[in-house]
Amino acid sequence: MSAGRYWGQMNSDTLAPAMIAYSYAMLWNSNNVALESSMATSKMEAEVGEDFAKLFDYKDGWGHITHDGSMANLEGMWYARQFKSLPLAFKEVVPEKVEGMSEWELLNMSVEDVLKIMATLTPEQITEVKAHSSRSGKNIQKLGKFIVPYTKHYSWLKALDISGVGLDQMVQIPVKSDFRMDVDVLEQTIKDLAAKKIPILGVVAVVGTTEEGQIDEVDRIVKFRQEMEKQGVYFYLHVDAAYGGYGRALFKDENGNYVEYDQLADLLKEHDVFNYPVKISKHVYNAFKAIKEAESVTVDPHKMGYVPYAAGGIAIKHLAMRNAISYFAPYVFEKKTASLPDMLGSYIIGGSKAGATAAAVWAAHRTLPLNVTGYGRLVGSSMEAAQRFRDFLSNLKFNVKGKTVSVYPLDNPDFNMVDWVLKVDGETDLAKTNALNEKVFDFSSFYDSHVYENRFLTSHTIFRKGTYGKSPVPFIEKMGFTEDEWNKVGEVTLLRAAIMTPYLNDDKLFDFYSKGIAKSMEKKLSEIL
Repeated sequence: MSAGRYWGQMNSDTLAPAMIAYSYAMLWNSNNVALESSMATSKMEAEVGEDFAKLFDYKDGWGHITHDGSMANLEGMWYARQFKSLPLAFKEVVPEKVEGMSEWELLNMSVEDVLKIMATLTPEQITEVKAHSSRSGKNIQKLGKFIVPYTKHYSWLKALDISGVGLDQMVQIPVKSDFRMDVDVLEQTIKDLAAKKIPILGVVAVVGTTEEGQIDEVDRIVKFRQEMEKQGVYFYLHVDAAYGGYGRALFKDENGNYVEYDQLADLLKEHDVFNYPVKISKHVYNAFKAIKEAESVTVDPHKMGYVPYAAGGIAIKHLAMRNAISYFAPYVFEKKTASLPDMLGSYIIGGSKAGATAAAVWAAHRTLPLNVTGYGRLVGSSMEAAQRFRDFLSNLKFNVKGKTVSVYPLDNPDFNMVDWVLKVDGETDLAKTNALNEKVFDFSSFYDSHVYENRFLTSHTIFRKGTYGKSPVPFIEKMGFTEDEWNKVGEVTLLRAAIMTPYLNDDKLFDFYSKGIAKSMEKKLSEIL
């Protein structure tokens, strides 16, 4: 079914090893919050955490499976809040460690510098410092602004709320016409805040936006942070790669090395990754490479890891970062064993968690290595299908009841998401075009169709002026609408396909399904028009 009928949300066939491992481990109902209740699956999760760290080239890193990407993002916020507040706690508890530093300097101390000080403290001092950190509820409003792109996942709103940082501290950065964060605006925003002595708590970059599949310029953000550090300004960097994180495997050779860009084409050819002239820009390559400089990253196995729901994940750059947020729960396990990486309950937001999930991810990773020979080929095949489909749509027109309906896809996707609009030639009313696409979606989903008889199922999204600003204007102008029309209507409805299927990298199979999709769309248009 997933090969050609369902191109909607991030659902797909899951890997057989993951399903088998999940089903078997589920029978024992292990709970990975504590080692004694999950002897096997806790060890598996520890190894999966190592896999995450290696995927992002965190040499001293650590990771674990979360309940979902939202929980991982919340943990990212938790780390950022704690590390921004710890220097202020140092001043209260161990003032000699930060003697002579102003509050501004304390609020711009890097994670590495905080860890250096933590390494000199006794366990009792660390406990006392954490008690005086943002954990106590003090100083949270001093920590500064948390900066996200307009294409952020909605879980960041929840994270700001739950963490106590607050929605008022959120600063949103517009996206460009390619729907990536406008880094020029980000840089100027940070400079303006720094000039006013307003700290920057953290910045989120997205690798695989959920609406467009785009990849923010992580490398530019990293370079800018390095420049600002020389001026005494530092911010925590989290990469939300819940959707796109597994794509990094595409750039790693069989030994786990991130290859040079000029060697990438040969690597992909050697391992027969693509059967179609797929474009991977240097921007995408550089963005994935730069993830290793972020303090933490979200990655969801239940998306591009092709394992059953629910399996989110987070990786952190330094293992020692865990000590900034850790708790100990005596009724679950004793403090003397809490240093074991398998004892997760102390270091995560969640409590009880399914050992079956860890088994599923572990089995998937052992079957498909996190490099070009395994997940690289799997993820690459979905990217190929997306680019094939985008090219197919760009040449597609329908003649329906005397009207010509043209298809307008968004520009080449960074990842495997394809968005497009159906428009009657000559139509100048954006609202009417939106209504047409809304109706096509209804006919392509469970809203207004017989799902089991429907030849093509997809999803949709809406770009609104309040969120996207002027970034969609070049796209709607390409369709023949004016900027005035955009300002008047204020939104554009697009059909949206997360093309996760790995099966359409065969010419004959793609031809079969693409023709079937076109026929299905034409039938829906005939009913609507």
